[in-house]
Amino acid sequence: MTRLCLKLAGRLASSALVTGFLWSATAISASAEDISADQIIKALAPAPLTRSLTAPAGPAVSDSDRAFIEGLRHRTRSLTLDEGDHVTELAKTSNKIDLEIYFDFNSAVLASKAEPQLKQLGDALRSAQLENSVIVLSGHTDAKGNAAYNQLLSERRAEAVKQYLVGKLQLSGDNLTTAGYGFRELKNKANPYAAENRRVQIVNLSSANQAQK
Repeated sequence: MTRLCLKLAGRLASSALVTGFLWSATAISASAEDISADQIIKALAPAPLTRSLTAPAGPAVSDSDRAFIEGLRHRTRSLTLDEGDHVTELAKTSNKIDLEIYFDFNSAVLASKAEPQLKQLGDALRSAQLENSVIVLSGHTDAKGNAAYNQLLSERRAEAVKQYLVGKLQLSGDNLTTAGYGFRELKNKANPYAAENRRVQIVNLSSANQAQK
């Protein structure tokens, strides 16, 4: 009888530890805060222009690059791989921010918990500082799975974000373009499977233009 009681007590203790761990993990996840509209605006909006005879000039944006950026307005399809690579080069001198947007597992269906972050993004893109900017919504995955599948999934996820912004939040889609990168542009190259590789990057291509004016 004593031995049975000891075994039962041990099982209850183990159960309590497991339950406690799961609760803690849930609490940590729930405490994560979305990036606010103000933070997104600050990251994407160009800095105020200043003129100085001593300040070094930034890298020039070519006429062809300006034409490419302006040509993305009213775009209705995702960028091709070559166009996406061009955006990657332009993004090096553009304002951008990574957002964690939740999707259903192995799917391009937005999870309900993604909505608060998308609402903040919508408020930012509707602001006076960004409303006329050329914005690229870039989908990225981690390195799990094959390249072709992840490329398609990233394109569909970027498009799902655009459709939510346009359909649900009533933003104009004229200045919103999507691109999928699969795992071609890993944020954490040291750990290709890391969670931070699964993201949507928001790039304000107009910031490269405006920095030269």
